[in-house]
Amino acid sequence: MTTIDELASVRTGDKGDTLILGVIAHDQSAYSRLDQELSAERVALHFGLNAQTVTRSELPPLHSFSFELTGLLGGGVTGSPNLDGHGKTMSYHLLTLEI
Repeated sequence: MTTIDELASVRTGDKGDTLILGVIAHDQSAYSRLDQELSAERVALHFGLNAQTVTRSELPPLHSFSFELTGLLGGGVTGSPNLDGHGKTMSYHLLTLEI
C-alpha cells in the first residue's frame, strides 16, 4: 500500500464550517494515480463523513485536487470547542490515507 504522503503534499484552509484540502501531486504519475483512487467517497470514509458532504474538484494543469468537507469543523474554526480541529491536523490525517 501507498499513502497519500508518498504521492502528494496537502494544504488546508477553512471557510466557516467547511474544511478545504488541497492535494498537490508530486508529479504526473502521482496525479494520475490519485485521479483514479482518491475519490470524494474515499476521503469522506477516511474522515468518517457522509459522502454527500465531500466535494472533489480537479485542477489538472496544477496536478492538484481540491476537496471541500462540509460540516467537519464543529461550527467553524473560531466557534468550535475542539482544540485545533483543523489545519495541519486535518491535512496530516489525509496524508495517512492508504491507496
